[in-house]
Parts: sequence; C-alpha cells; structure tokens
Amino acid sequence: MGLSIGIVGLPNVGKSTTFNALTKTQNAQSANYPFCTIEPNKAIVPVPDTRLEELAKIVNPQKIQHSVVEFVDIAGLVKGASQGEGLGNQFLANIKETEVVLHIVRCFEDSNITHVEGSIDPLRDVEIIETELLIADMQSLQKRIERLNRSAKSGTDKEAKAQLEVALALLAHIEKGSPVREFNDKSNEWFLLLDRELRFLSNKEIIYGANVDEQGLESDNEFVLQLKQYAKNSGAEVVKLCSKIEEELVGLSEEEQAEFLQELGVSESGLDAIIRLGFEKLGLISYFTAGVKEVRAWTIHKGDKAPVAAGVIHKDFEKGFIRAEVISYADFVKYGGESKSKEAGAMRVEGKDYIVVDGDIMHFRFNV
Repeated sequence: MGLSIGIVGLPNVGKSTTFNALTKTQNAQSANYPFCTIEPNKAIVPVPDTRLEELAKIVNPQKIQHSVVEFVDIAGLVKGASQGEGLGNQFLANIKETEVVLHIVRCFEDSNITHVEGSIDPLRDVEIIETELLIADMQSLQKRIERLNRSAKSGTDKEAKAQLEVALALLAHIEKGSPVREFNDKSNEWFLLLDRELRFLSNKEIIYGANVDEQGLESDNEFVLQLKQYAKNSGAEVVKLCSKIEEELVGLSEEEQAEFLQELGVSESGLDAIIRLGFEKLGLISYFTAGVKEVRAWTIHKGDKAPVAAGVIHKDFEKGFIRAEVISYADFVKYGGESKSKEAGAMRVEGKDYIVVDGDIMHFRFNV
C-alpha cells in the first residue's frame, strides 16, 4: 500500500517545476509556455521519516526501505478543456487511480512568466480546474447511467434499478455544480460501488499547493490568504511552497536542507508537508520491521488490526496469522533494540484483535 498523488493545475503555474522538485527528477520538461507536459509523468518518491534512520543506528541493517509516494503529473488544463480547448481533459484518466489531488495554484506575480488567463487570480483558477474535474465526473457518470438504463429496462435486474436511482440523484447533484464529495448519500452501498468503479475526481481529497515566490514564504500575500479562506470553507488544506526553492533543495544533504529552510523561516519542505497532509487526509500510518537485512516502513490505515498489517508484507502472513510480537518505537529506541527491549519486558505478544499503532516495530508469526 502506498500514497498516490495526482498533480493538476492550469498551464504555466509551476506544476512541472514543482513535480521536478518534489520528485528530485528532471524528466518533466519545464518551459514558459502552456502544454509543455504532453504525457503524464510519474515518479516514486520515498516518504521522509526520521524514525527509520534512528532505527538503523541501532540495528545497522544492510539497507533502509522507506514507504513510497507516487506523484502523477498531467498536462495543464484550461477553461473549456471538456469541449476540446487546449489539450482537452484526456489526461484526467491518469489521475483517477490516485487517492489525493494536489492542485497547484499560482500565488505570485512575475511579468516574465505568462499566465494563460492573463492575470493572477487564484480563486478563478481554482474554479476553472474544479469545473473541469466536475465535468469529467459528469461525463463518466452519464455513460454509466446509459448502461444502467438498458439493464433496468429489462425488468429482471433489480440491482441495476437500485443503482440507477442513486446515479440519477448524483447526476442531479453534479449538474448543480456541486462536487461529488458533498453528495449527501455517500454511505449508500450503490454510491460506494459507483465511486469504486468510476473513481470520481471531485470526490478525492484535495490539497492546494500555493506556489509563491521567496517573499511569499515569509508571510502570506493576498493571493495565499484568498486561497486559504476558500480551502477552509471547503474543508481542504493549503501547502505553501516555492517551486524554485524546492528545486534548490534538490541535491542538498538533510542538514543543509534544514539549515536552508530555517534561514527562510520555514519548518518543513513542500514535499514533507504534502506527504504529511496526504497521510493525514487518508488516515494512513506507518509501522516498521527492523532486522539486519533491512529496516523498513510499511503503510497501513489507522485502525487496521495486526493481521491486515501483516498482509501488507505478504497475503500469506494475513491468512496464516498466529500472533505479532510488538515493541513501540519509543521503547525500541529507549532500550537500544529488540533483545534489550525484550529483557526490559517492553515486547508484547498481540493477537488478531490488536490495533496497530503508528511507529510499532512488529514481527509476525504465521503458519500457512
């Protein structure tokens, strides 16, 4: 299990520059004109977690394996994309499988960098993109309704009729300009089935990336304040970042990065903030395995029980789960490893009903 984040935004707002910086790659061409990204760009990024390094100091493993995040960058969208303007919304399918949408919004003025709409207006830009996401959802839902209509008319498919009723209610909701995430019947089993199959874009968690200049990192400018108020009203989060600064962080050591960010008055990089918020939004946590071969982080959902956590390593671990040997991260560090933690009575044996806690160091016993 990993976190997958789709990056969207208007052309020329710093989307590809941000992608390059966040992923520490340069395979997304950046240029001062629209549509320079014409194929979806994907990159796998390790999840920053200082606890892994602390565990490695104790265990001295052959390798350290972080959890990972997949970033998917698509071509910039413009107003009217669903009607064929620009490159159209053909690339939106590439982010249907992501869990979180990172919406990059330009929040700085620079006469040397053109804006596709001719001026800086974060709320207008947000409305353009979110309208295109909504239209994409409406189009996929309409196609499903056509198929459900045919099945329901046969008179023998009661499930199609029940699903059609929910689909029509959802379509009416979308046609009012409301995102799927605000639909009032989201617990309905037929809605859940529709969302699982169609992966509605406007039902995904959104993080707004306010792309600012260096001065904008020090204090919120008027554009950032507007975006934060909009996000607050819609229950979303804003990460303030400077894509140029993020690029400068590439290649620096962790110590140098920390010093650089401190000089700017920033506590964490854009990457760290985005991943942290992504984990929070989706209710994700990490547990660890620690041995001489590797120290590794595994991503699960908060509330998952021990067998489910074991299944992330291998399904056979879940099927044949017997018990889990658990040491908290704090105790593992305090006592200096597994054997000393065991001697101190800090290792617990937990069964199938144990709910895994973020930071647990776990060893599973199973029999298949």
